[in-house]
Amino acid sequence: MEKNQQKEGAMEEEPVLDVQEKPQIINYKGIKAMPYIIGNETFEKLGSIGLQYNLLVYLTSVFNMERIRATTLLNIYNGTANFATLIGAFLCDTYFGRYKTLGFSCFASFLGLLVIAITAAFKQLHPPHCGSQDIHCTGPKPGQLAFLYTGFALMTIGAGGIRPCNLAFGADQFNPNTESGKRGIDSFFNWYFFAVTFAQMVSVTLVVYLQSDVNWGIGLAIPAIFMFISCVIFFVGTKIYVIVKPQGSPLESIAQVLVAAFKKRSLKLPEQPCLSLFDYTPPKSINSKLPYTHQFRYLDKAAIITQNDQIKADGSPLNPWELCSIQQVEEAKCVFRVIPIWTAAMFYHIGILQQQQYVVFQAQQSNRHLGKNTKFQIPAGTYFIFFMLSLTIFIAVYDRVLVPLMRRITGKEGGITILQRLGIGLFLIVPASLISAFVEARRRNTALAMPMPGVQSPRGAVSSMSALWMVPQLTLAGLSEAFAAIGQVEFYYKQFPENMRSFAGCLLFLGIATASYLNGSLISIVHHKTEGSSSGNWLPEDLNKGRLDHFYFLITAIELLNVCYFIVCAKWYRYKGDGINVLIPLEMETEKTDKAIV
Repeated sequence: MEKNQQKEGAMEEEPVLDVQEKPQIINYKGIKAMPYIIGNETFEKLGSIGLQYNLLVYLTSVFNMERIRATTLLNIYNGTANFATLIGAFLCDTYFGRYKTLGFSCFASFLGLLVIAITAAFKQLHPPHCGSQDIHCTGPKPGQLAFLYTGFALMTIGAGGIRPCNLAFGADQFNPNTESGKRGIDSFFNWYFFAVTFAQMVSVTLVVYLQSDVNWGIGLAIPAIFMFISCVIFFVGTKIYVIVKPQGSPLESIAQVLVAAFKKRSLKLPEQPCLSLFDYTPPKSINSKLPYTHQFRYLDKAAIITQNDQIKADGSPLNPWELCSIQQVEEAKCVFRVIPIWTAAMFYHIGILQQQQYVVFQAQQSNRHLGKNTKFQIPAGTYFIFFMLSLTIFIAVYDRVLVPLMRRITGKEGGITILQRLGIGLFLIVPASLISAFVEARRRNTALAMPMPGVQSPRGAVSSMSALWMVPQLTLAGLSEAFAAIGQVEFYYKQFPENMRSFAGCLLFLGIATASYLNGSLISIVHHKTEGSSSGNWLPEDLNKGRLDHFYFLITAIELLNVCYFIVCAKWYRYKGDGINVLIPLEMETEKTDKAIV
């Protein structure tokens, strides 16, 4: 018996290629791997973003789509691409790992960008050009649309794998158990966001200019070339990478809690649940010990021990679909507790989407010349750079100036809480939408009273009002994003259990995805409901004949209600670890937490 037990123990201690179990056998290359990963990410963003910010102009000017149809299509694409991140994270963690997922996804994105570039390069793959004097334009044929949609589908596959894996794969290259490794991770994150910002700047200036003012075929071929370079850089560094094998999906644990709680729904909860419920933590768990909380008490039934429940010799349940530990229940509560906050963040993105979409159409029917005596016009898709400049500059000011100042006042490490930062971002989109309404009203009135002489857009008269009047709303929206978007990433990362942080990274994209679908539905409903109204269609092809300002007022009202909803949710919310911890002594909890970190 003893010999058998020793053999079994030896088998358990045999090293497995898993970073968590045997970190000392991993040869971390850290800094040496950064040029390949940052290079891959920079060119990937140059490729994907190089198409994204001018896609509305391409669909309306080359494929002759109506603005409503083009906006709806873009919302569907953005929503599907962001929803695909959930599938990508699941397949990555459960089956393929980050390296294979990223490699396949990068190649799929390249093919998607190549297909879309081909639609611009060959006349047979897009409708004939529609001039400003044409009353009836020829729309795309079914075959042309099928080819275009193929490109979108391939890019969706690529985005679904790249977005949830790229940051985590970069962090995998550093040893999280050493000071140099921790500093390397911080350095990687800084370079990552710099790469994204740099790619956005180049995309909305140089690439958008080449697409709109030089040639669409060349302008769309450049993002495809960037994506090909991204693939080459990624695979060249293969021998240097630390490749972590998949460890299974953590969603199974949440499903077990739901199933076990449902099976025991008729049982009555004990008066002292924190002392009576089943308490077990796997010895190799990387999750920190969580205190008991009174929210979502229905789920506590999953941890009630009955006569039919059997416990193994190591203390684990024989059937985890019938009995779950209170630790497992609390981890599930962490996920469900985040959902109301996520919902508020999702409605916030509806306001942000307006600053990314209809601003392009407004710019097309505004004076985009830099001066009275110059013929150069800023491309309509380039105005979004003011959003990014505001976002980038404020992040530096916030991190270096505001946080230290607020830290002295509040005594909090981050200056303010995560929910306070998120709430400020949600509030700032309200005045941004309100300003958008007033600017659009002025643009429309000017276009009707004083249109630019001798200038006509394909959709209607061009207002003599400078498009730079949209800079204040874009700047304010950028400030809002600096608070809300980054606050969301930090919030999801810190509030989810440690083994679910890859899924936590998906929540931001899932919120944007849902907002894209809702935004598309809202635009379609407003367009059809106001089409026969006395005030006229709010969202026609010619903005001068519509009331886009009324639509902005509607968005303002929605975002204001959303802020009120968020305040209620924030008061109800309890941060992870904020509860009644009486399950284990403090000394044992500290030991377990230290073990999880190490």
